[in-house]
Amino acid sequence: MKIILLGYMASGKSTIGKEISKKLFMNFIDLDAYIVKRENQSISDIFKVKGEIHFRGLENRYLKELLNADTDFVLSLGGGTPCYGDNMALILASGAKSAYIKASIPTLVARLTAEKSSRPLIANLADDKIPEFVAKHLFERRFFYEQANIILPTDGQSIIEITTALRIALH
Repeated sequence: MKIILLGYMASGKSTIGKEISKKLFMNFIDLDAYIVKRENQSISDIFKVKGEIHFRGLENRYLKELLNADTDFVLSLGGGTPCYGDNMALILASGAKSAYIKASIPTLVARLTAEKSSRPLIANLADDKIPEFVAKHLFERRFFYEQANIILPTDGQSIIEITTALRIALH
């Protein structure tokens, strides 16, 4: 089984992915970390040197590679991955189970403000501009996120509660 976690940046995809992979005895893969390893370059550097369009091409290439692999895993996507090219169609056609890790705008803004320097898309934004940026992005991306097999609201829930709900939804 392949489980694909998608959602906005800072929604908790990697945290939940690591936890659910332990519970299900599966490998965990973070797509951004996979790209960093394969390209031997940080995501921030890829964005700075080659730009977002190049990065999105890499995401597509490595997503296809992973979806075609003959192994089971939990895969955490980057926030924009499902929204570019044919990525969401690839995920849906792959037979993998996809789950939208859905956090509210206030939750996302609080998390992103705290970790702004490690997020290339918002690193140069003033803190007071982040809520509008997140709201606009979520509006644009919701169409893709909501195509997931499972929609998992996470606000006010512990990691254990979220992973339990995900495990139930997967069966």
